[in-house]
Amino acid sequence: MPSMLEIFGEHGLLAGNVPGFVHRPGQLLMAEAVERLLAGEEDRQDLGFDDDAGLSDCSCMTVEAETGLGKTLAYLIPAVCSGKKVIISTNTRNLQDQILHREIPLIKRYLAPELQAICVKGRQNYICLYRWHQHLASQRDGLFTDTAQEKIDTWIQLTRHGDRAELAWLSGSSPLWQKICCQSHFCLGSSCPEATVCFLSQLRRDAASADLLVVNHHLLFSDLAVRSTGFGEVLPRYETVLFDEAHHLENVATTFFGRTFSRLQSIDLAGDIERSAQAELAGEAQQGVLATASALTGVVERFVLAFPNTRGRFPLDWENSKLTAAAALAEQLADQLEQAADYLEGLSGQHNGAWEQYGQRAGELATRLRLILAAPGDDPAGEKNSFTYWYERTERNLSVSATPIEVAEDLHKTLYKTVRHCLFTSATLTTGGSFSYFFSRMGLEKDTPSLSLASPFDYKNRTLFYVPERSFPAPADPGYQQALHARLEELVQCAKGRALLLFTSLQAMEAAHASLAERLPFPVFMQGEATRHTLLERFSREINSVLFAVASFWEGVDVPGESLSLVVMDKLPFEVPTDPVIMARMRRIADRGGNPFFSFQIPRAIFTLRQGAGRLMRTTEDRGVVAVLDVRLLTKSYGQQFLKSLPPGPLTHDLTRIADFFSSSIREQ
Repeated sequence: MPSMLEIFGEHGLLAGNVPGFVHRPGQLLMAEAVERLLAGEEDRQDLGFDDDAGLSDCSCMTVEAETGLGKTLAYLIPAVCSGKKVIISTNTRNLQDQILHREIPLIKRYLAPELQAICVKGRQNYICLYRWHQHLASQRDGLFTDTAQEKIDTWIQLTRHGDRAELAWLSGSSPLWQKICCQSHFCLGSSCPEATVCFLSQLRRDAASADLLVVNHHLLFSDLAVRSTGFGEVLPRYETVLFDEAHHLENVATTFFGRTFSRLQSIDLAGDIERSAQAELAGEAQQGVLATASALTGVVERFVLAFPNTRGRFPLDWENSKLTAAAALAEQLADQLEQAADYLEGLSGQHNGAWEQYGQRAGELATRLRLILAAPGDDPAGEKNSFTYWYERTERNLSVSATPIEVAEDLHKTLYKTVRHCLFTSATLTTGGSFSYFFSRMGLEKDTPSLSLASPFDYKNRTLFYVPERSFPAPADPGYQQALHARLEELVQCAKGRALLLFTSLQAMEAAHASLAERLPFPVFMQGEATRHTLLERFSREINSVLFAVASFWEGVDVPGESLSLVVMDKLPFEVPTDPVIMARMRRIADRGGNPFFSFQIPRAIFTLRQGAGRLMRTTEDRGVVAVLDVRLLTKSYGQQFLKSLPPGPLTHDLTRIADFFSSSIREQ
């Protein structure tokens, strides 16, 4: 294989063959660093890695590569050249699609024509032939039309893996797909009558022979969590994991190393065993199963009603007088699930069907609920309450959860000690130029090899960064909302629309939209009015439009060109400190003598702010303004940390300068 210089250099393979390729020194630096990370063991000490450090963990490296550097190719190509079995883990489907449909074909064309790469998704993305044939036989629930049945029948003859994404007309949340997709608790394994033609088995065989597996963080951590139990793993064995969009890892890991029990899990189980009883059983056996399902549903609904009716996330203290009835019903519900498990597993020897799987499913729910009911104990480090306990009520569901306060120890056990190499990369891994926050949350050593590579975009000459004058109201001041809406209008008028307005809460977005929608002489869109894809497509197409958004739109929005020339964030994106998990993590830091505001809240807000600011410059030809309408950037001591973490565009407080900037931009265009 050629060297990274021969591939990424100014006169290298990519420059000589790929139209539009621009040599970026930062991209070459990253590729060479990843090559060193993945080097053969005999070369590791020569390349600067200490294998006698006394640690049994894998070799790790972090690379912050800002927008425009080309980091995806910078880790994919050395991964391919290494000859190792590599997992590429991302947070978003968009990045997976980019890797599979743009980067991998390029690598195969110019570098590795025999490369085998495959995307592996969660089970629910694939059709289960056993469930499909069951439903074909029943046809009593009215979910099927002749057209849908015919389409799926035809598709099954053509597809290799049975991936629902191939059915553009069928939503993953449709009742039809939920009835026929793969689910672990329905899997009959080798005893399944469709075992020889199972799509999931074919996917696993293909994955086992592939060089690169592309997955999302949720699937990878799901696999790590089940590997720790010794069975049920989803992915074939691998030795290298490259995490892109790595700033999401702590939140995703938290989900899979915790425990959750919900109303919908229990109601789904009751509904499934009812349908199977009606389709497969008769007489006393059918009546017994229906009575079991009915009893389970009744206890679940009484359990839900015992909680306060307010929606949201709240700390869970079973000894709280308001939850006394809920605690008693939780015990009753766990008993009911255990009885159901014994009864259903007993049916498996007398009747065909998935009764053993139903019994195991009920038993798993009972175990999970009892673990959440158990009094918090001491963790191995001697600290109390390794988990924080909380519940969440939504319109249709109530869930109770035990969430790890820290995931570092779980990462060491399940990830760092089971693979040889880990790369963590993202456009946002540092705060104030330091990796210390990311290292601490991920359980990485302070001297973990790292690179921070700046964007090649010309921020100094093509952007402005706007913060209001010091007299502008702070977010907590009474006049802030009125001043915010007025300043938003002025900025959008200067930009002639072409604006993405990002808010830190749904309420703030809706208030601004209600105030400005009729006053702005431009097409106005708001998150929630249509799908994300539809909104971004319309926003990109209608050049002078304005898009109001929250949450997920702070990152992953890629709208190059004139349509997105102004990004405005209403205020610094601090998380709600009353969230039970955030509260527990802050309390843990304080108990250890730290300052949770400076060591936890500020770094997390900086990550989000940097992601929001990153929506502006997507190509070298882009230009525009990033505005944060929060004077705490100027008036608070921590404001400098935020400013230091943002792209190096000139800072201004003058609206006239903003107007002049846009006027000159429009003349040039």
